[in-house]
Amino acid sequence: MERQEITLSNLQHIVDQWVKQYGVRYFSELTNLACLTEEVGELARVMARQYGDQSFKPGEKNNIGEEMADILFVLTCLANQTGVNLTEEFHKTMEKKTNRDSLRHIANPKLQA
Repeated sequence: MERQEITLSNLQHIVDQWVKQYGVRYFSELTNLACLTEEVGELARVMARQYGDQSFKPGEKNNIGEEMADILFVLTCLANQTGVNLTEEFHKTMEKKTNRDSLRHIANPKLQA
């Protein structure tokens, strides 16, 4: 089966359909926030081992992509539960960042290498 590109709108729909078919219902918003925090912690653990000073323990693997996808899933659940349109909000964020930071990073001597 060929995998197609997924838009944020499609992502929200896919996650919603999965929850309804396999998940019984969404966890509460607070539970999903706790799950999101847990998933971010799991990404931090892998990042610390891959790019920081820690080493992987026996049996641990570099699964950065998997951890990021877990974060994306739970974040999408929260968006669905709270009525957030991720496409619209992402466009707003990019516009905000562009207006605010269009010259800031270019002029930052710390970023000049």
